[in-house]
Amino acid sequence: MDLLVRGGTIATCDPEDRVLAGDVLVREGTIVAVGAEATAKAQRPHRVLDASGCAVVPGFVQAHVHLVQVLFRGMADDLPLLTWLRERIWPLEAAHDEASLRASAELGLLELLRYGTTTILDMGTTHGHEVVLDAIDRFGLRARSGKAMMDRGDHVPPRLRENTKDSLREVEAHARAYAEHPRIRVAVSPRFILSCSEALIREGTALARERGLLIHTHAAEHGDERDAVRALLGDDDISILAKWGATGPSTVLAHCVQLSDDEMKKLAEAGTRVAHCPSANLKLGSGIARVHDLVRAGVVVGLGADGAPCNNNLDALTELRHAALLAKARTGTATLPARAALRLATIEGARALGMDDQIGSIEVGKRADLVVIDLGGSHAEPGGDAVSRVVYACRAQDVRHVVVDGRIRVQDRVLEGIDDEAIVAHAREQAELTRVRAGV
Repeated sequence: MDLLVRGGTIATCDPEDRVLAGDVLVREGTIVAVGAEATAKAQRPHRVLDASGCAVVPGFVQAHVHLVQVLFRGMADDLPLLTWLRERIWPLEAAHDEASLRASAELGLLELLRYGTTTILDMGTTHGHEVVLDAIDRFGLRARSGKAMMDRGDHVPPRLRENTKDSLREVEAHARAYAEHPRIRVAVSPRFILSCSEALIREGTALARERGLLIHTHAAEHGDERDAVRALLGDDDISILAKWGATGPSTVLAHCVQLSDDEMKKLAEAGTRVAHCPSANLKLGSGIARVHDLVRAGVVVGLGADGAPCNNNLDALTELRHAALLAKARTGTATLPARAALRLATIEGARALGMDDQIGSIEVGKRADLVVIDLGGSHAEPGGDAVSRVVYACRAQDVRHVVVDGRIRVQDRVLEGIDDEAIVAHAREQAELTRVRAGV
């Protein structure tokens, strides 16, 4: 049956950035009408999703998350980046087994889906990534997701350190397995320069180019990290990634807090994308990314929550608000207004992932990834601009309905076919077992 999302205020995020009252009609997973004419075009019978008193926005796109780290929430707080990695995150990741990986991915997907994220760019750990890909498939999200690749580095636990060729073969096997999947593709994900050899990044980049995959890595995140890269290799990570071929429209660099003007210019010239993670950057003391300058330079910027141990949630609405407010603190109150901020989490995120021809806006012909957000809470009333209310006032709990690929996944705040209590209980059990194995 057709699906009619009826009676909302639609923030299209289309090229004209239209906001209009009306309905969205979905047929076989595709948007076929938007606005006042949508009801008249619906075939009978059809299913109705009530959006009265709500904003209807494109499904949120998060351009940098770590599903495998969700289990570590609350276990790695108040530490600088390199200490955080070496003393907590890497030992915990090394302690993951199949059961804990599944529990971590499912808990993260539960949170993402319930609160309106429909597409992710995800980085795993070095082992067991088949479990994560399977969980994404079962939960019905769109994803670009790849195992972390690590073949060198100080303080890297033995279980996380890989043989270069074995790492590449495993990624290629994942890529083959998901080559025809309708929603999921693998990403080539060298973790960051301090844990990757030149051969791993060069050959990983070649594999990505050959198979049409995204390259996903961290760069210019923290001052201490940049100092360590210079001490090891005699240059900055942005320059080294360029020398090793990891640039261009298929490359997404997470964070990029520490960029110089010249580095921004080079990223823009190459077409390299950036994932902005405001909450994680604040919590790890990395700084405030120069989003306004990046966009003005011509860099495509998406938004991401990063991981639960450095955020500590995966809520796109929190990231929207932080992105908008931090931009104003840095470059003035007119910087990153509400509509521009919403675009970071929708159409610009889709552009960062190379998926803007399919998702990211509410337009005829695009796949139906939609979020219906209740504007009726006391914290969002008594009125005013709907997009401003979404960005500055709404909370994760205001998400009423979520549609992915035309399928209703959350209705009236209830997830379809998912036992959330069982998922949370399993995660609690596996978190403690993993913590004990890791000795943290």
